[in-house]
Amino acid sequence: MDQKHQDAHNELKNTTAEATRSGNKALIKPFPSRFAITLSFSSYPCRCRRNHRRLCIRRLQSTRSSEVMGKKRKEREAQSDDDDSSKSRTKRTDSDKLVVKPQLLPSMIKNKDKRSAVYAKIKHEKKVEKRKNAKAREALENRALELGEELPPKKIPRTIENTREADETVCKPDDEELFAGNDADEFSSILTSERAPKVLMTTCRFNSTRGPALIKDLLTIIPNAEYYKRGTYDLKNIVEYANNKEFTSIIVVHTSRREPDALLIIGLPNGPTAHFKLSNLVLHKDLKNHGNPTSHKPELVLNNFTTRLGHRVGRLIQSLFPQDPEFHGRRVVTFHNQRDFIFFRHHRYVFETKENKQIDANDKSKDTEDGKKQLKGKIIARLQECGPRFTLKLTSLQHGTFDTKGGEYEWVHKPEMDTSRRRFFL
Repeated sequence: MDQKHQDAHNELKNTTAEATRSGNKALIKPFPSRFAITLSFSSYPCRCRRNHRRLCIRRLQSTRSSEVMGKKRKEREAQSDDDDSSKSRTKRTDSDKLVVKPQLLPSMIKNKDKRSAVYAKIKHEKKVEKRKNAKAREALENRALELGEELPPKKIPRTIENTREADETVCKPDDEELFAGNDADEFSSILTSERAPKVLMTTCRFNSTRGPALIKDLLTIIPNAEYYKRGTYDLKNIVEYANNKEFTSIIVVHTSRREPDALLIIGLPNGPTAHFKLSNLVLHKDLKNHGNPTSHKPELVLNNFTTRLGHRVGRLIQSLFPQDPEFHGRRVVTFHNQRDFIFFRHHRYVFETKENKQIDANDKSKDTEDGKKQLKGKIIARLQECGPRFTLKLTSLQHGTFDTKGGEYEWVHKPEMDTSRRRFFL
């Protein structure tokens, strides 16, 4: 060992001994190089040499890392100072300075009370702005009417329904071919009141309590409907039996995992057969504040069945109900098609007399005999839901009665047909 490394080794030994006696570890200094550390271990025993090497290497690495981090920190600070100086040199004047306030979202606030207050404030500001815009639009319309000018065009919101893909099968009011086909289709005898609708209802072979419960609700909705227990009979035998008994339609409620999941409607005697997926079922007894329907024939409302396929499905649904509704029963059954989902609702009209209290401004005395408080009746109408409610989605339409082997399908929904969110078939 040369004199230089020997001096460094002696200095380290003295410093380590002094640090051990005083308990101050800051006095321990690393060697200037790993070569010096390696050469200094020859005079130590085996264990001391190993521990001493670990201590020296750890101190050397920490010193080097601190030097590197300090250098990087100084470079970042110098760079930030340069950026600040460049921003100050290119500072705009007060007239054209762009001030961007950070947007405070309610979800960024952790305090619940403060978050609710901020949300209420934002909601109130939006409401005031909306009212202000409505008043400005109304003022423009009134001014246009006074001057005899054209009214400003109303803004129509852009929705999926009004931006649907163009379909060649959309029915038009002046389509003579469509009306000519209506006079010769399978439902013409029922829809022209030549035959009265008569519906047979049944379930699948293995059903739960929810299936018959749905049929019980449907029996109160569809007049001239009868329930037959399925048993072990095949559906073809049931179709043959229903034809002999002069039924016009068959409704089969399919159950899976104790929940109705499909609805099959078969037109008799020549079809067609429509298979629907059933979802979001809420029975009559599960509806809150539901009404109790009467036995009158309901009024039927069909909405948004615009294509040829939708027109055919709508006529199939229409053939289940009589064509002479009893309006004094105040019942209405709605099949609303939206984005190929058919929403079913059952309501009854309710007419109520609302009493408004009016104070006579001329009489300021406390005596009520002169009619200070007059009760004035106002008749209002509202809808009360009777239930049930569910959603249907057409999966297939088969020509003729139910036949899984040799049946000819008019339309079948396949996953590859859903090429766009704006493509609809009904």
